[in-house]
Amino acid sequence: NTLYKDEEYPELLKFIDELYVMGVDGLIMQDMGAITMVRKYWPDFPVHVSTQLTTNSLQDIRFYEEMGATTAVLSRELSLEEIREICENTSMRIETFIHGALCVSYSGQCLMSSMLGNRSGNRGKCTQNCRLPYQLYQENKKIAEGRLLSTKDICTLDLLPELLETGVASLKIEGRMKSPEYVAGVTAIYRKYLDMYYENKGRYQVDEADRDILKQL
Repeated sequence: NTLYKDEEYPELLKFIDELYVMGVDGLIMQDMGAITMVRKYWPDFPVHVSTQLTTNSLQDIRFYEEMGATTAVLSRELSLEEIREICENTSMRIETFIHGALCVSYSGQCLMSSMLGNRSGNRGKCTQNCRLPYQLYQENKKIAEGRLLSTKDICTLDLLPELLETGVASLKIEGRMKSPEYVAGVTAIYRKYLDMYYENKGRYQVDEADRDILKQL
């Protein structure tokens, strides 16, 4: 494709063109400039808005919808009510995370790992410094200690029926930097309860043994 030979980022565009030719279903993208380039040269190439764009409101969704995006991965911090409002007011496919770490910042936007460990959370290599123990001082006096920044992981097993009824199109389970056992075990349990919801509506009940497996994983 010679249309973009004079653009500032020819290698990026060449790479996207190769993905387009080989038949990739869509691009999960974080950079609005790159999204604009895709819309310019490959108007029929589906663009998925990454969770790292911190899409956390209906206004955000409408903005990306106008840019031509077809799917949005919501920020992990949203409530059921916020997810429902978005799903009911857009034609975009909405995806949301249902299990995994909850960032102390907005998903992927914390710079602590980059500053302290030279590993970017925005590139999926977070060292999760927020999970370490810390001491809090006020005027040279220690007033607290422990895991002061660490957030609880997301586990939506009990909320799954309500989450599905919001209208989300896809459920995401965090697998990056996880063991094969974690990925297989967590996926199998959520598959079990998704099937339970669709096959036995009104009789949805979580087995404590399955909850224990998720905790162990």
